[in-house]
Amino acid sequence: MLGRRLARRERPGLVGVAARTAVAAGTASAVSGRVARHRAERAAAQESVPDAGTPAQVPSGSPASSGLTDEAITNLERLGKLHEQGVLSDEEFAVQKDRILRG
Repeated sequence: MLGRRLARRERPGLVGVAARTAVAAGTASAVSGRVARHRAERAAAQESVPDAGTPAQVPSGSPASSGLTDEAITNLERLGKLHEQGVLSDEEFAVQKDRILRG
């Protein structure tokens, strides 16, 4: 009788196996979702990058303001961190930085 109790405690029960499986599946789902979202963001950023042979189009209208708002500075700092982490390439960084600076 004592031997059976010890043997049962060493192996996870049905609930333990189900919980472990749920954790593994949830982690895999979260990781694949992040990877898909990251790929979609990179694809969208690459679509907005103009070709090297084509001159960049400057929007007509008001020229860029000389002062930066607090929001623009915060966005530039976040952009710099993403670039340092390798999330953004040099081209993507330049395009997004220009977009923020133009307002």
